[in-house]
Amino acid sequence: MQLRKTIYRILKNFKFLPIPLLLRLRYGAYTGKKLHLNKPVEFNEKKNWLKLYYHPPILTQLADKYAVRSYVTEKIGGEYLNELYGIYRSAEEVDFESLPDQFIIKATHGCRKNLIVWDKAKLDKEKTKRLLKKWLKYDQYNNVGYEWAYKNIKPGIVIEKLLIEENKRFLTDYKIVCLNGKGSYAQIVMDLDGKEVQGNFNREFELQKFITKNRDPYQGHIEKPALYEKMWELAEILAGHLPLVRVDFYLIGQKIIFGEMTFYPGDGKYDFYPDEYNKIFGDQLKLPVLKKGQKEILDY
Repeated sequence: MQLRKTIYRILKNFKFLPIPLLLRLRYGAYTGKKLHLNKPVEFNEKKNWLKLYYHPPILTQLADKYAVRSYVTEKIGGEYLNELYGIYRSAEEVDFESLPDQFIIKATHGCRKNLIVWDKAKLDKEKTKRLLKKWLKYDQYNNVGYEWAYKNIKPGIVIEKLLIEENKRFLTDYKIVCLNGKGSYAQIVMDLDGKEVQGNFNREFELQKFITKNRDPYQGHIEKPALYEKMWELAEILAGHLPLVRVDFYLIGQKIIFGEMTFYPGDGKYDFYPDEYNKIFGDQLKLPVLKKGQKEILDY
């Protein structure tokens, strides 16, 4: 497996190679399986098919950490959005003096580009600006897994209110995976004594048997949140007619806060265990039809 990853990391630098080949190499490097793009069956195979063929322009808006706000406001209401302090297109635009003592900085156009500022007085502003400049040059599409939704996002920086959950090192993240507009399961990432763990739950808040190996599994008992069903309802409204989207929420006190929308959860490289669930969820996901002679699907 490690050899396959090394080969992929070398070959992905050859930009003349076709994307389907690179997706096959990447998939094999991380799963040890062959990627069937012509007739995908397993869940992660279908995610990779969507990367390659499903390109309605609305995905660009919905994957953008700033542009998605107008969609959320239209569909479920602005009250579910976190407080926005600013949107910036260059690091030099950021006026740190006008910001509160605590906040979070995010890149609009990528994944895991977040900086939590607990105390502005201790922030090295010049170092932070250098980091933001690096973020603004980052190309999520080419540098990671050819996730098409990120390809055309205008790079930017958003700064929002820092959300804090009492007695938690980090926020509980409710990630509701919707297939063809209906909630299928919820990945709940939580703080367990300072360690990040994940449990997968159904709509009735029953812990499911399947896991992924990108996070340690949670196997204990937690009480069902009072607004858990409401999060599923909101997720399905936002999912609309999309074949696959994961809608993330936070729950602060008794207030639901929208997080983001993700179209290729886990980048299509983390299998379920037991293995049978890769086909179970693959069967649930009905792909749009790519008509003869059609190179990509643009309709939403």
